[in-house]
Amino acid sequence: MKRADKVIISCAITGSIHTPSMSPYLPVTPDEIATAAIDACKAGAAVLHLHARVPETGRPSQDPALFKQFLPAIKDGCDGIVNITTGGGLGMTLEERLAPAKWAQPEIASMNMGSFNFNIASAGDRIQSFKHDWERPYLEMTKDFILSNTFAQIERGMTELTALGTRFEFECYDVGHLYNLAHFADRKLVEPPFFVQAIFGILGGVGADAENLMHMKATADRLFGNDYFLSVLAAGRHQFPFVTMGAILGGNVRVGLEDNLYLGRGQLAPSNADQVAKIRRILEELSLPIATPDEARRMLATKGADRVAF
Repeated sequence: MKRADKVIISCAITGSIHTPSMSPYLPVTPDEIATAAIDACKAGAAVLHLHARVPETGRPSQDPALFKQFLPAIKDGCDGIVNITTGGGLGMTLEERLAPAKWAQPEIASMNMGSFNFNIASAGDRIQSFKHDWERPYLEMTKDFILSNTFAQIERGMTELTALGTRFEFECYDVGHLYNLAHFADRKLVEPPFFVQAIFGILGGVGADAENLMHMKATADRLFGNDYFLSVLAAGRHQFPFVTMGAILGGNVRVGLEDNLYLGRGQLAPSNADQVAKIRRILEELSLPIATPDEARRMLATKGADRVAF
């Protein structure tokens, strides 16, 4: 693993897991998403992981027309690295999932590294009444849902986006996903340095246990040596302890309302920026300096903000 002199903070702004009924602070409209991303960058996030939502209902959407409404504002308002999802919303086709990244040609796009059972049905258990009729069925259908990322799908996404100069945040929900990445690396479909996002605590993926983080890192070290940067995210209450552990091990961190709606026990996070500010305080107390967006660009070898299409 490349041990960076400075820690890259990524912030996942809105995602496709949580619904508007779960938190009044979840960004939904293009203006809200743009403001949340700019504020997160100003708070210390170098990488901004972005989804879109239908403004009227908050339902996840991969319509490039929605991304067009907030990406230029984010670029004008801050120097953060834009990272567009190719995971999209649950149940979308591969064409839908790739559409915004193919239009925007961002510096980074996310790339899920394997298919797996993705169960978030319990996420709405405490919600007495949902604001929109799509929310409960969207969550409950995941009891019988496979998040599809076949080798053919991954290869297509890698090939089409690499041709546009886009690099990847490789999202690895289990140990096998690291081996999948190694397969594509061996075939030279992707080149180092690899930005490996190890994800913990999603039901169907690897659990949020400290031993699992150590095993994921040890496996990635064997597979990629000094050719990768580790980043860590964890769902819900595991977020801050786990990303802190990842940073202590020499890795980078991801926070944001996609992964966790809370700032502390029983305390909803008022914004993504509040989560970024909290992890920044923790890291700086540990004498771990924070990477600026331009420092992160050099570390991750991205093409630069001047070569995107928005």
